Amino acid sequence: MTDTADDVPYASIRDTGIAALTLVASALPCTATHAQLPQYPNKPIRIITAEYGGGVDFASRLVAQALAPALGQPVVVNNRSGGSSISGELLTKSTPDGHTLLVASGTLWIGPYLQKTSYDMMRDFAPITLISRAPNLLVVHPSVPVKSVKDLIALARTKPGELNYASASIGSSPHLAPELFKAMADINIVRVPYKGSAQGLMDVLAGQVQLMFPVSAGAAPHVTSGKLRALAITTSQPSPLFADLPTVAASGVPGYESGTINAMFAPFRTPAVIVSRLNRQVVQILRRADVRDRFLGIGVEPAGTSPDELMATVKSEMARLGKVIRDAGIKPE
Repeated sequence: MTDTADDVPYASIRDTGIAALTLVASALPCTATHAQLPQYPNKPIRIITAEYGGGVDFASRLVAQALAPALGQPVVVNNRSGGSSISGELLTKSTPDGHTLLVASGTLWIGPYLQKTSYDMMRDFAPITLISRAPNLLVVHPSVPVKSVKDLIALARTKPGELNYASASIGSSPHLAPELFKAMADINIVRVPYKGSAQGLMDVLAGQVQLMFPVSAGAAPHVTSGKLRALAITTSQPSPLFADLPTVAASGVPGYESGTINAMFAPFRTPAVIVSRLNRQVVQILRRADVRDRFLGIGVEPAGTSPDELMATVKSEMARLGKVIRDAGIKPE
């Protein structure tokens, strides 16, 4: 996905807009300038997000609970089925006044590689902040005769096409993490698709599938109980969430990194002053000790970035995972 003259990144448009507004404001009396600032918020705020019960929903509700008193208005979480792409399309049809927001995972920006969408990530969204990061764990059933990532790669090379991995829905991190591993380690492992991670994890626990890259929160209890063997974590650097686990990158696949990230967006053309306020309030929430502890308690690291940092992350993910999708010939199911 490349930028054209019409597809200028949000940050560039926003910066230009801020500069223009500054020039106009400087020519107006102070009272007139203040009169033109939007009254925000002046009604309840809606956060569109994924289905009830998942990690994206948890992040949305945790932020919403703390954001309501900070803004002085109710903040309602609106769960939508159909994936992040559907939620993204809904956001683009919303009034850009800061009263409708979106919290979504990476399937929002990976979706256009896998299906036709009506939105463009670089054109239709105002980034607010990265909310959280959740690593994947590389786990195997205890019957698989490996103790490390290097052992697994060696076994896969001696048995090409014989090792299976459980995958969640197309474009999710439990799907793309093993595809990235497969490509970077130059091995042939076979995908066994499931509608969700929970179903796939059950079959790995039963020994019907050999390995999986589940989100850490779902797999951690089974690793602790010994029902699964964790070989590595998918973060680029060692994680305090699993201090005893090496990274995949340090275990024979240099440069490897994967995970699930959740982020907040507003519709494009939401006033910069509102985006700035939302960013400030949400980042402050994510830095609170009680909020951080609740995230860490389920195996998720809170983030909190500037809008530009979020958009840089999105661009990087699109380039990296878009290549995985193209090279692997991944198509919608």
